[in-house]
Amino acid sequence: MAERTSSSETVSTEEIAAYLRELADAFEDAETRISVGNKSVRVSPPEEVNYSIDVIERSALLRGDHETIEIEVSWKPATSGN
Repeated sequence: MAERTSSSETVSTEEIAAYLRELADAFEDAETRISVGNKSVRVSPPEEVNYSIDVIERSALLRGDHETIEIEVSWKPATSGN
């Protein structure tokens, strides 16, 4: 079963830059908590993770131009020997 925690909001470029820096710092710890909206999620990334980035540029005559960056980082959590 998958559990998803999502958040979507409009923020300034300064705020998103600060959040991405915080997220980058979190990946340097073996186990950390990441803020997603008003929730905090515990993650335990291993030393190597899968990473992909997509940049989507759309040009629409009626709705105007639109750009999107999608970043995905995934991994299999280490199993504990308990």
